[in-house]
Amino acid sequence: MGSESAMTGSTHSASATETRELESQRASKVLQQRFGLDSFKPGQQRVIGSLLAGRNAAAVFPTGGGKSLCYQLPSQVLEGTTLVVSPLIALMKDQCDALAQRGIPAARLDSSLTGAELQQAMRDIRSGKTKLLYVAPERFFNERFRASIASLSISLFAIDEAHCISQWGHNFRPDYLKLAELTKRLEVPRVLALTATATPEVLEDICGAFNIAPEDAVRTPFFRPNLQLRSRVLTSEEHLPTLTDRLRSRPAGPTVVYVTLQQTAVDVAEHLAAAGVNARAYHAGMEPEVRSRIQRWFLESSDGVVVATIAFGMGIDKSDIRYVYHYNPPKSLESYAQEIGRAGRDGQDSICEMLLVPEDRVVLQNFSYGDTPPRASVQQLIELVAGQGDRFHLSYYKLSSETDIRVLVLRTLLTYLELDGYIEGTSPRYDHYQFKPRVGSKTILDHFEGDRRKLVAGILASSVKAKIWFTIPIPVTVRRLQQPRERIVRAIDYMAEQGWIEVRTSELVHGYEKRQPIVDPAALADEYFERLHCREQSDIERLDAVLELATASSCQAAKLSAHFGEQLDQTCGRCSACLHEGPFQFPAAKFNGIGRSARDAAVQMQRKHPDLLDTPRAQARFLCGLSSPRFVAKRLTREPHFGVCDHIPLADVEQALS
Repeated sequence: MGSESAMTGSTHSASATETRELESQRASKVLQQRFGLDSFKPGQQRVIGSLLAGRNAAAVFPTGGGKSLCYQLPSQVLEGTTLVVSPLIALMKDQCDALAQRGIPAARLDSSLTGAELQQAMRDIRSGKTKLLYVAPERFFNERFRASIASLSISLFAIDEAHCISQWGHNFRPDYLKLAELTKRLEVPRVLALTATATPEVLEDICGAFNIAPEDAVRTPFFRPNLQLRSRVLTSEEHLPTLTDRLRSRPAGPTVVYVTLQQTAVDVAEHLAAAGVNARAYHAGMEPEVRSRIQRWFLESSDGVVVATIAFGMGIDKSDIRYVYHYNPPKSLESYAQEIGRAGRDGQDSICEMLLVPEDRVVLQNFSYGDTPPRASVQQLIELVAGQGDRFHLSYYKLSSETDIRVLVLRTLLTYLELDGYIEGTSPRYDHYQFKPRVGSKTILDHFEGDRRKLVAGILASSVKAKIWFTIPIPVTVRRLQQPRERIVRAIDYMAEQGWIEVRTSELVHGYEKRQPIVDPAALADEYFERLHCREQSDIERLDAVLELATASSCQAAKLSAHFGEQLDQTCGRCSACLHEGPFQFPAAKFNGIGRSARDAAVQMQRKHPDLLDTPRAQARFLCGLSSPRFVAKRLTREPHFGVCDHIPLADVEQALS
């Protein structure tokens, strides 16, 4: 019996080994035939092997390390649809275009597409012509999309920028926490989490959320020896001249200059262009066609300089970027790693330099303070939720305006309520559905029989005609037809996919159910306000870590690698610290008071808006240029004195006004 058992175990082991070898051979064949590549990059084959074996996996590869192939290749091997969650529209478009050039159909669903394009994408997915679908995370909480994918056979669910799931990561997004629960509800057979910037703690969060075994979490080396990390601490007078000198004295090459503010991008680009540098500005406030034009110019340029906010770079596939300058510091080491990772993807030497001035710390610090709402606003939100019925829907934007809490922070607080078991999110929905017919009702109904014809006829009969558009009162239609809302929405989307009607929706509201009563809103507000305060302090500590790296007395490359869990065997020999160009001290910004005009402006604005500027803290936020929903609604951000103290720490301004 013992030998028989041993033989069986040996057979199983051999079978598993043979299966892995067959999977590896199959993957290598697809790599060559469909993607035109001879070999895998480090870590890719391990990740793909885990997925083809039916297991969840994580890929922590540095920027340019080949994360995309880890889901693109399996999508061509597995039956069914591969869903890729990505918050980056530019990345989705670039990858779909690149795949199309290889003869691999891929579709994306994002806000830049027309209704007809969205419908065609879904038709191609349903027919099996397209097996790879890119979507933004928030779309999974849209009832129309949830209804449309309900019948899809999902073989792989890939989450890009997966570090966003960690509450203690550098870029927490509440929607990502909900994605983990969604993968269970959809019963997807395998999940892939991808990121370039996960610390060991954040990777642990990712693996816990998506049930990824340690052996299936693949991290490849972070350190890239061709990137030379440099840093200088300058006075404000030296700042722009030094950048200009760097760009004019070093050999020309494709360059990205990162700044914090949109106006800074414009001002710096104009100065550089006047100095003879081939520079252009880029920021999220530009029209989409302008941004696309600048991207195309940069991709084709051998010496172009883009002065950009962090809106630039996501999904930009340019291997020969020779320089990345941080004219203003990044907000964290994770952001820094991602941004410098865009340089030197061709393996050639590239310089990544931070040019810092003491005032930079103040601006970014104040941004962190700006995200934290007053404690009274936190309690107001909790009381509003406590006063709802057992099932309710909320408009984030209306609630943001009512409580004076920024939408992202508001969603974070609602996520806290979910995680603590007070509420549970249900499907969001649109309060208004409208359609414009492209064919007559009879033509539509001729495509249906029996119960389905009766349903569609009921929907069309419930619609109310205006000049061109028909409005479908969904709650009335549900009651009249005695049908589930989901079935009615599915029928509307089906008609749109067939091209019989054009649909538009508005007023998105998010659904919740109560799970337990909120007994003491005041105590809960204290707890959540303290959590937000901790996140605020964490953001400031992340900024401090960037400044510590810039002024490090030991190898900066080793220090950065250690942050991501990698210990270098030796120093890089090429950074500012190794070259003995530093360390530099980072002096505190000088504070000489806020000035009489700023103080008088605060008094005048307080008289004009006593409900909004009733405390020194609120007045300091105004002078430091920290916006809020109510500031925007009341046009305070357009007042001439808004932001006149943006170079002074918020706490100092508040103290001066107290």
